[in-house]
Amino acid sequence: MIFEGKRHEDERGIITYNNDFDASKIKRIYTIENHSTDFIRGWQGHKVEQRWFACLKGSFEISVIVVDNFTNPSKELTQKKYLLKDDVLTYLHIPSGCITAIQAKQEGSKLLVLADYDLGEINDEYRYSLDYFNNI
Repeated sequence: MIFEGKRHEDERGIITYNNDFDASKIKRIYTIENHSTDFIRGWQGHKVEQRWFACLKGSFEISVIVVDNFTNPSKELTQKKYLLKDDVLTYLHIPSGCITAIQAKQEGSKLLVLADYDLGEINDEYRYSLDYFNNI
């Protein structure tokens, strides 16, 4: 799920980059900035649509759950956590069938989000309360 980014620094400045990431599937780009590090944005995800996340400023913890049934998901599903930081341009791929919970770990953090469907192209958004799953 991770496309590791890299960083180059010389007398001119710093470049963060990711030459392994293929952006040809991307149809939509937006950013997320949570108002507080206490706020967790989630659980939200898609049965069909994919997402890619990259931290532009600060850091974010992204929790991911693979959903077994979008109508009535098991409350015992496990989550995997990822920490994205702005020091390199690492992309976290969220495949279809997953939901996420997103928390800024530093004030002023900014997350880049890439999606493979245009807004309104499909009806594919699923949301669950933060306390829905037991293993969290």
